[in-house]
Amino acid sequence: MGSITGRGGKSQEPICTRKADGPAQAYWQALLTGDRGIVAEILSDPQNNLSPNAVFDTSDLEEWKNYRFNLRRLRLWSLSYEQELTTPLHITASRGYTDCLRLLLLRGAAVNFAPGGKTALHEACAAPSTECVRLLLSFGADPEAVSEDGYKPLHLCKSPDSIECIQQLLQHGASVNSRTEEEDDTALHIAARHGLTDHVQLLLRYGAELEAKNEEGQTPLNAACAQPHQPQDMDRYYQVCQLLVESGASINAADRDRQYPLHLACKNANAQVAELLLARGANVNIMNYSGNTALHNILQATAYKLEHHPELVVRALLNYGAIRIWPGSLLKVLRYCHACPRVIEALMNSYDHVRISEDWVEAVPAEVVQKYPRFYQSLFSLEQRPRSLQHLARCALRTFLEGRLLLVLSQLHLPSALHRFLLLSFEDVLY
Repeated sequence: MGSITGRGGKSQEPICTRKADGPAQAYWQALLTGDRGIVAEILSDPQNNLSPNAVFDTSDLEEWKNYRFNLRRLRLWSLSYEQELTTPLHITASRGYTDCLRLLLLRGAAVNFAPGGKTALHEACAAPSTECVRLLLSFGADPEAVSEDGYKPLHLCKSPDSIECIQQLLQHGASVNSRTEEEDDTALHIAARHGLTDHVQLLLRYGAELEAKNEEGQTPLNAACAQPHQPQDMDRYYQVCQLLVESGASINAADRDRQYPLHLACKNANAQVAELLLARGANVNIMNYSGNTALHNILQATAYKLEHHPELVVRALLNYGAIRIWPGSLLKVLRYCHACPRVIEALMNSYDHVRISEDWVEAVPAEVVQKYPRFYQSLFSLEQRPRSLQHLARCALRTFLEGRLLLVLSQLHLPSALHRFLLLSFEDVLY
């Protein structure tokens, strides 16, 4: 009879497949519920012919849900069909059943066996279950084991609760700069991409490379800036980027498409990150391979990022000297960004004069005008009247100080209202 071996494992027990009654089914159910007593009873009875190293085939998900499994000896040719193999160790580690896991290990379960392409340690890290990780490592689990997909346990610590798992892995010799096989990510890329500040801090303390580049040419800072995130997660990603930058990450590291961190932060409409990068000297007007600047990126994303307040990004870019949109293109911008009138306000307030026509009125849907009547009425009225003298004075001063506006204003003792006005504070109306 043939035997089954997993990646990095050894010859193991026959596979438990579908449609069985009796001990095999009871064993499976006990493992799923973490019933240590029943597991111990089953393993103690030699007539059951079941061991801690049994392999379950869960290919049939419906049968799996019904817990119906059979014990059958398979020849090697049986691997020609797609199998999803697991073991008692994997089941208990993935569910955090520490007592059952310890029992299996004491009964001789092979700690690094991987019939389904990953070890129990991979499962425990993905769960995550710190106690299971600690237990597996104490029994000799390999912290550098590579799964069938090319991941080491460290690469599967992707949730906030997995911080202690990372700590355990690193203390047991996991390489902090190991790479995934396909993406070429380090653990720092993964932690940054998921906005995990504590993970980033811990990895840096263990010597993670700040400028390591993955398959797409991204550094961890690029990865953090590029990851789409919800408005409630913006502060987390800012903290990650702040930590990376303060640790020395290059703000001018471009990926394969010559997207810089600022380009990526603007695509995600994260004003905090954009301002962090700008304050550290990011080039506000540098272009990617598509010829887009950061301002182009935020304008293209505005309609899809309304809850992220894209107007804050537009204003920041303009205040840091972004080259303004050609006035002839403002109508096109209006068509795409009318749902966020403050973006239009910031752009309009960066020009002393813009020619308004009937096309502008037609570019804004009636329901949007009804939602923001005061702003759009003031915009459309500019077809017949000039901008206010106050606005023209602001434009003249901003033009004179172009490229050093923030530096100069920080040295002047201006009234706060005037300071905000010069930096394009929002009034929701155009004068």
